[in-house]
Amino acid sequence: MVRLPRLDYPVKAEISVLELATTDLAVMGILFLSTFIRSALGFGDALIAMPLLAMVVGLQVATPLTAMGATTIAITILVRAWKKVDLKAAWRLVLTTWIGIPIGIYFLKAAPEIVVKSLLGVIITGFGLYNLIIPNLPRLLNDNWAYLTGIIAGILGGAYNTNGPPVVIYGMLRRWDPAKFRATLQGYFLPTGLAILITHGLAGMWTPRVVDLYLYSFPVILLAVFLGGKLNQIIPQGKFDKIVHSFLVLIGILLIIKQ
Repeated sequence: MVRLPRLDYPVKAEISVLELATTDLAVMGILFLSTFIRSALGFGDALIAMPLLAMVVGLQVATPLTAMGATTIAITILVRAWKKVDLKAAWRLVLTTWIGIPIGIYFLKAAPEIVVKSLLGVIITGFGLYNLIIPNLPRLLNDNWAYLTGIIAGILGGAYNTNGPPVVIYGMLRRWDPAKFRATLQGYFLPTGLAILITHGLAGMWTPRVVDLYLYSFPVILLAVFLGGKLNQIIPQGKFDKIVHSFLVLIGILLIIKQ
């Protein structure tokens, strides 16, 4: 009697390859969505990418992969939009953020995370809702407010990796138009993001899997930056403000519930 060969191993290998390909496509889809939002609004990619990528590839891969994508987004946007960056505000924000980071690290040990994140979430949600219902923001006319904003952002970034919201609120109070808002945020996020990226590399988090996923997703990221930039150019100032405030409400709610 002729025995047919067992197919266990080939079938398992085929399933493994299929699962791997599905995972790669899911990662590219997530990075496309998060990059598109970041390119259109100037911020928000990590809010979308981190929880979704963590579910697909785990936190150890999601964290450095998100940082690589964020740095690529900032560089790609700044290549064409660097002239629109508010340099006075950007360097003040970056410098004082670096000063605030060690304070935040100390603060992390002194204050309960759930209390601070919940309080931050309430403030951000309240700010967003107020300006959606009563769109009458005060306008900051003095660049020196960037120093205080940077310190606050650095403290929150060093303690809880949430340095973005204060800078976004500062940009709204400065009445930056959509193009300037988008470009200046990249001028702020690039140096701070590079520091995070280098730290990940020194910690050994740039694994072959992370690098492969980044290289696979690189064309998708560039496409999303291009399409998001086109959307940014056609959003009127009034509607742009409403979109940003709505997104701030979402960020605030997530900060409150994700404890």
